[in-house]
Amino acid sequence: MQVIETLAEGLKREIKVVIPAKDMEAQMNERLEDVKGRVRINGFRPGKVPFAHLKKMYGKSVMAELVNEIVRDRPSAILSERGEKSATQPEVAMTEDQAEAEKILAGEADFEFTLAYEVIPAIELKDNSGIAVTREVVEIDAKEVDDQILQIAESARSYETKKGKAANGDRVTIDYLGKVDGEAFDGGKDEDAELVLGSNRFIPGFEEQLVGVKAGDEKVITVTFPADYPAANLAGKEATFDIKVKDVAAAADIEINDELAKKLGLESADKLREIVRGQIESQYGSVTRQKVKRQILDQLDEMYKFDTPERLVDAEFENIWRQINTDLQQSGKTFADEDTTEEAAREEYRKLAERRVRLGLVLSEIGEKAGIQVSDEEMQQSLYQQLRQFPGQEKQILEYFQKTPGAAASLRAPIFEEKVVDHLLGEIKVTDKTVSKDELMADDEEGSEKDAKKAAPKRKAAAKADAAEGEEAAPKKKAPAKKKAAEGDAE
Repeated sequence: MQVIETLAEGLKREIKVVIPAKDMEAQMNERLEDVKGRVRINGFRPGKVPFAHLKKMYGKSVMAELVNEIVRDRPSAILSERGEKSATQPEVAMTEDQAEAEKILAGEADFEFTLAYEVIPAIELKDNSGIAVTREVVEIDAKEVDDQILQIAESARSYETKKGKAANGDRVTIDYLGKVDGEAFDGGKDEDAELVLGSNRFIPGFEEQLVGVKAGDEKVITVTFPADYPAANLAGKEATFDIKVKDVAAAADIEINDELAKKLGLESADKLREIVRGQIESQYGSVTRQKVKRQILDQLDEMYKFDTPERLVDAEFENIWRQINTDLQQSGKTFADEDTTEEAAREEYRKLAERRVRLGLVLSEIGEKAGIQVSDEEMQQSLYQQLRQFPGQEKQILEYFQKTPGAAASLRAPIFEEKVVDHLLGEIKVTDKTVSKDELMADDEEGSEKDAKKAAPKRKAAAKADAAEGEEAAPKKKAPAKKKAAEGDAE
């Protein structure tokens, strides 16, 4: 087998592989000899089939198997012998000339194919001891814990039927029927709907008109759907709702005590406080870690400058570009609304993609040199977390990870990266700084990745798109319909 390098330009490589016809034929003959005793052909006793006849019958199919095996197995062996790692799966090209292909299968022509790929650049790791980060820490006070418990307790708050008029904070149970231009619309009807007045769950103006109603009242209220309401057939339209009030109930007081804890499934108020404090610490700890990780990545980005494999950058760019366009589409905005153009945005996103790929390669090299491994148990835990996010779809998710090439790597990569960050935290200088909750949560417009500072349009688009997405979702929640009417226009 001849291996000839035909291109070595930057990270790009192209290799021509030639296997002489006589070597291909020798391998084919060896396989035919191996199966000779097992082949059953009419007119011949087992093991007595003439080799020439056997070759005529099965030669091409055996040669085709050889070709497929060579194309499948040899590229990785060739790269290993060259001491190279391909950034992506090498592209294999063979002759498309039918006559030439027939000669190869007949053992009459050399088998040639080319490999085109990009190598992962050699990375010389630098001393990490010069990296310094500030770890922001929040001290949690009792009031914050109690405030959080009160929010949780709202879901368990009890209501008692009362006589008299409904006030803000009361829960009303109603039947309603919505109409536009006198015609009922899909999703605008419900029975025994429970609504806490002042919760702002329904469209603006709806709840306010129920303040003062009593059980047994019937009334018609008029509201106007927001201009940006998701259902186009209702957006900006005036609608009436026929209301029948079935019950008015006052909210019971909430006290943080053992009784509340037991209602939430815990043995005592102290245990409830302990759990809630732990949840708050976890939430803040997650933000703290992201900020520390961001600082590490920023400094690694300054330390390492090298060319990145174009195909990896292309793939990362496409992921970013697809997400940003989805965000903009959902928010109803354009690049012009973000004070940029599509061309300028593409250029900035490309830089962001290059940075992400470069840092990914650096972290991979650091982890490899440090001997960091992801255990089967960690992979199983990650898969379990994925399954929990999609209740009822566990079977499909499992099949996806079992059958999709690279799916397992998508579970491994974030685990590996976090373990590399943990490794780096043991080598760099970390200074703790006590800050307020507001200081910890404060972040600039660029979002959770400071690398986007060099891609301002991207982060502006993403950050604003995220905010706008929340605004777009709000009217849905305010629509006078329960979840069971979610398929209707009003929900």
